[in-house]
Amino acid sequence: MQLSPGERALLAYFPSSSAAESAAKELRNNDYDTVQVDRVSRYGATNDAEINNALMGRAETITGLTLYSAGTDSFVDNDTRVLLGADPSVSGYGNHDYGVAGGSAFLVTVVTTDDYTGRAEEILKNNGGKL
Repeated sequence: MQLSPGERALLAYFPSSSAAESAAKELRNNDYDTVQVDRVSRYGATNDAEINNALMGRAETITGLTLYSAGTDSFVDNDTRVLLGADPSVSGYGNHDYGVAGGSAFLVTVVTTDDYTGRAEEILKNNGGKL
């Protein structure tokens, strides 16, 4: 995405998806059109809700549930699943504070003009975001 002259992209990190979604909702309610929520993962993957959904009784792998990694179902190769399963966030062993740097795995991006940057920053910070 290329910003037009006078536009700014603000990126704020949140410790929970609910805080990120709350900030995004408030931004949209304040007429910010370009707002996006993403999960930051060291593995570059996203949750596969169809295969790794514990509430629906479809949890095929522990890595899919704990690492939010798509494609880690029973159909991928064993080497990949073993390596992901060795991650401390899956096993529960290792560093107590292990995880995404800063403990903030959810990213809210908002595109605004120079005139409305201050209000967007205020909304993000009031919802627990770190710019």
